[in-house]
Amino acid sequence: MIPRNANTKSRRPDYRTRRDRTRRRTEAFDRQMPALTKAYLDWHLSISNAASGDCGFFAHHKNTSQARENTAEGSIQIKVVDVFSYVKTLCDLQGVQFYAYLSRQFSIALDVYLQILTSVNMLVDEALRRGDPHWRLKHACPACTYKLQGEVPMKFSLLYAMDGNDSLKRVLKKSTQDDLDSDDNSPLAQRSSELPTTQVVGGDRYLLNEYIEQFARDSPADMLSLDDDKDNPCAGRWKNMRDEKTKKMWGVFDESGIFMSICRHGFSLVIADMVQSGEQAKYPLAVVSKLLDTFGSNLGGGYDIGCRFKTTLSRSSLGQRARELNHTSLVGAFHGHAHQRLCQLDHLATYVDGLGLEDLEGCERTFSKSNALASSVRYASVFHRRQAIAHYFEHNDDYEIYANLSTFLYNNYKQALRIISDGTNSLPKLMHELGLEDKSVFDTWLAEERAYLTSLSHEPNHETIQMEYWQKLLNLSGSKKDLDAATAAWTVTTPSTVEFGPHDIASTNRIETTRRHAMENYEKDLKAVQELETKLGVTRRWEQEDQEWKDVGRLVANRKFQRALDHLEGLVVARIFELSKMNQAGTGYKLRKHIGKALQVRSAAIRTALDRYNTAARALRPPRASLSWEEVVEYAFLSDFDLLRDARQDISQRPWATPTGRLTMDTYFKTRRAREEIQRLDIEIRRLATYLHDESRYLTECEKQLQTLHPGLAHQVSLHRKIRARFAEHHYQRLHDISMLEGFTGSITPVCIPAQLVADGLSMVPEGEDDALEDLEDDENADVDGEEHARILESILQVTLDV
Repeated sequence: MIPRNANTKSRRPDYRTRRDRTRRRTEAFDRQMPALTKAYLDWHLSISNAASGDCGFFAHHKNTSQARENTAEGSIQIKVVDVFSYVKTLCDLQGVQFYAYLSRQFSIALDVYLQILTSVNMLVDEALRRGDPHWRLKHACPACTYKLQGEVPMKFSLLYAMDGNDSLKRVLKKSTQDDLDSDDNSPLAQRSSELPTTQVVGGDRYLLNEYIEQFARDSPADMLSLDDDKDNPCAGRWKNMRDEKTKKMWGVFDESGIFMSICRHGFSLVIADMVQSGEQAKYPLAVVSKLLDTFGSNLGGGYDIGCRFKTTLSRSSLGQRARELNHTSLVGAFHGHAHQRLCQLDHLATYVDGLGLEDLEGCERTFSKSNALASSVRYASVFHRRQAIAHYFEHNDDYEIYANLSTFLYNNYKQALRIISDGTNSLPKLMHELGLEDKSVFDTWLAEERAYLTSLSHEPNHETIQMEYWQKLLNLSGSKKDLDAATAAWTVTTPSTVEFGPHDIASTNRIETTRRHAMENYEKDLKAVQELETKLGVTRRWEQEDQEWKDVGRLVANRKFQRALDHLEGLVVARIFELSKMNQAGTGYKLRKHIGKALQVRSAAIRTALDRYNTAARALRPPRASLSWEEVVEYAFLSDFDLLRDARQDISQRPWATPTGRLTMDTYFKTRRAREEIQRLDIEIRRLATYLHDESRYLTECEKQLQTLHPGLAHQVSLHRKIRARFAEHHYQRLHDISMLEGFTGSITPVCIPAQLVADGLSMVPEGEDDALEDLEDDENADVDGEEHARILESILQVTLDV
């Protein structure tokens, strides 16, 4: 035995688990949070006064020299440039050795610091009368939600996009087997070892799991299980997110990703964690429910499988409410080109009135940036993962999306004006070439194409029975030939007076068995033919020389043609869709030829499928034109294939099916959408101009009123105001640029609050909130009448929030 050093202290056994220590530490900091928040407010105000040289807005509150002395004692000032800095780097900067426990302590300190900031922000919101849990969502985007009196009503009061993303997965940390209550050792049965936390992260930005689960009973096994939906032309088409394709990762990951929605300008609305599941319908249902509760009627939501989701929504418990509030399910422009043409006519952005130029693909752009979080949240705890995601989107909204809001409006206005200008020049020429005078004909063409494609969605029932009868006749003919051959062989080998040996008897038995089987098959096929003849009312059995036989033969050839076309379409469009993702489809002629040659070299499967298609096309009567490789490469979207599907009639000469007719129709609808975009932008631009005016004025007055009652909180209001105020100059410059565009039809003059309401003064101490402020600042003895200030404040807030 190694002797114990006399100077070594005995260590008391610690029987607490990590979960116990974490829970106790969290509860201890929760009890101290009010005092920590007060201390933070005092400290932050003191260093602000010290940095400003004891002059400025809050100079009367603290003595500068005293603040500097307090700061200098036992502490140093550090400018934090990255809260995710490595602790090892901090140790190197301080010249100390790194120990593993320092990382843990840094993480705990950071959590407490962020919790303090959250507490301060809640106080600021209460002081600004923005303490409603849903206030952020209701005012998420100035251009979408800051509605003004006298606005022209729009078809869609708010446009949003929603989608799932599996990059922000989190590895499941499982409990040890001793902690399990069940004997089930399967991966899904093992529960997480994470400690449930009472800390709220993300505010109303994150949907609670309990809220989501109430829609689980409305959700099929997965989002894409309704393959038998006869009203949906895209049924069975989407398979990439089926549960059976993603369930293998559930034993590894707890949260398999996020499902979120954003407004058309990019501001995050709500986020839901996808927990041990694929992209189930309960997630978009929960999102839609939350948005309907918050924004009400006339919402338009884009989703990559919006056509399928529309059916799911209508069948769910939300269906009646969604119909009453006139909710519209749409498909994004990028994903829409992978849908069937019939689906595009109802859901694609180009053909939806009131949508403007919005592509409803903002989630893809959002995820392209948020994917950078993947490595930091993969092995994080539940709390830290959600904390990182929530803070990221909060920062992104304030410093990225808001900063680019006026630029978004400016670029969209320029784009819309350019499309209108191009359409105004080219559309009359195209219409003259087609001999058209009235633009209303394009809506008629669209209706004709919809009716035509609808008629092709299902084979006529009588044709299906005729093809089945034709096939049974072929089977009967084959079984008749087999029976005749077996009978002939049996007749030759029938035993007579001649003596047979054992070998001959065995051979005869086999022939007899073959004849019996052939007779049974013939009788079975004959019975099937007779049953179909009864259904069809056939009085005389068809023969190969009959016209009916030839007609049905053409139908069978058509079916083979359709299948060959389906196979070719699947191969070609899959590659073209990938090229579209790389922004290469629809490029110049030379580049398309170059891409086509590259595909031709490595796409033997396409060439084989093309040969099979051409063979099937030549078998039709009359034969269909063969396709060359160059023609196939030129097909940009699935809609080009859909027009090849009808072998019963030739629609190639219909106006809406000709290349010129389709170009003219697309030009017309793009121009119409551009005019709608101008109308929406005129409204959004004035909303932004008014918001900039009102928000700055309102927060400045709030800051002044709070100076008397609580300088520390007033300082935080000042910091809150400066977050977005830094972009005001840029926004005003962009608004001016928009107003100088040739063709601008809106106004950048804000709708102002009546000046007399502001002149009366404001108080940021609403009725019933004095106690909360007194708890933070017991030594403040302001002799201000709180109720009178609350009354004045309520007047101006009512005007501000109602505008």
